[in-house]
Amino acid sequence: MKIHEETNFDVPLEIIRASEVEPKEVKWLWYPYIPFGKVTILQGDPGDGKSTLALKIASILTKGDPLPFTDEESREPVTVIYQTTEDDLDDTVVPRFLSSDGNAERLIFIKENEKRLTFGDPRLMEAIRKYDAKVLILDPLSAYIGENCSMNMANETRAEFNHLIEAAKSTDCAVLIVAHMNKMRSTEPLYRTVGSIDVVGAARSVLSVVRTNNKENPNERLLVQVKSNLSSTGSAIVFEVSEDGVNFIDEIEMTAKEAFELSGPKMGRPSEKCDEAKSFIEKLLEDGKPHSASECIQKLKAAGFKESTFKKAKRMLGVVTDKPSFGFTWQLPKVDEGKYQWGEITADDDLPFDI
Repeated sequence: MKIHEETNFDVPLEIIRASEVEPKEVKWLWYPYIPFGKVTILQGDPGDGKSTLALKIASILTKGDPLPFTDEESREPVTVIYQTTEDDLDDTVVPRFLSSDGNAERLIFIKENEKRLTFGDPRLMEAIRKYDAKVLILDPLSAYIGENCSMNMANETRAEFNHLIEAAKSTDCAVLIVAHMNKMRSTEPLYRTVGSIDVVGAARSVLSVVRTNNKENPNERLLVQVKSNLSSTGSAIVFEVSEDGVNFIDEIEMTAKEAFELSGPKMGRPSEKCDEAKSFIEKLLEDGKPHSASECIQKLKAAGFKESTFKKAKRMLGVVTDKPSFGFTWQLPKVDEGKYQWGEITADDDLPFDI
């Protein structure tokens, strides 16, 4: 039942009672990363493989193969609409797609010869409905949001995104937008998305591709979930970018923040959690005497500190590790030991003791 009341703007007031709304379960293309009927952003720095990953996902879906690290044995093949201004179809996109054994009959492209597509272009909705497409990929965000839209202006950004949000909702199509990240080398992943923060606000899921610090395999990457409005945050996925596209390697427990800290530049400034660990260690060792390393580690873990965090804090404090008899000990450095005075060590210093 809708209740009407005239307003000064000549628009009738309409309300919907919660009792009139039929609850609807979220459907997933890839749980918990990509929902149907919503907008998802896949972002990354140039050259990190985000477009290659998007195309790999498309190839899997067109074949009806299960997506990685799911309980699916198989699924129905689906049609994917793939739009890109980054690479040519004939020498990059299609060959890369075919190298992943994708079904070329189910990957389609809307011609943009006469007019470039934008979020509000009716051809998107028409193509989704006509070809029963379950996935729409737009690569990159900056090319398809519209040349008259300033991505740094929240009101303009949201207005353009609303077209795409409505298209996804009305067709139950999963929309995946590939985006570059900005140059702010912050470890706060949400603020690496290009443009206004409203870009993040419009998406229900935000995924990031980041490099790992695996020097033996420079092609190794992490896919991490920066934002998830519809479920708990997913695990990080380790994959490799190769000549044949993408090889999925493993699923690990790592947050987006941890992944960005791992891949980001070393600034010599500890994180807040590392500061807390440093204070905790200083308190443990404040008497200046040697303390059992195993007992210190046990107390740090009991306080909720991860091993990687307290090892970094220990290194930055210059804690001296020794083995005088039966077990290792920790001890704060003496002030007169020169270099190893508190607060003068950064995470990048080479220290002459085990951490």
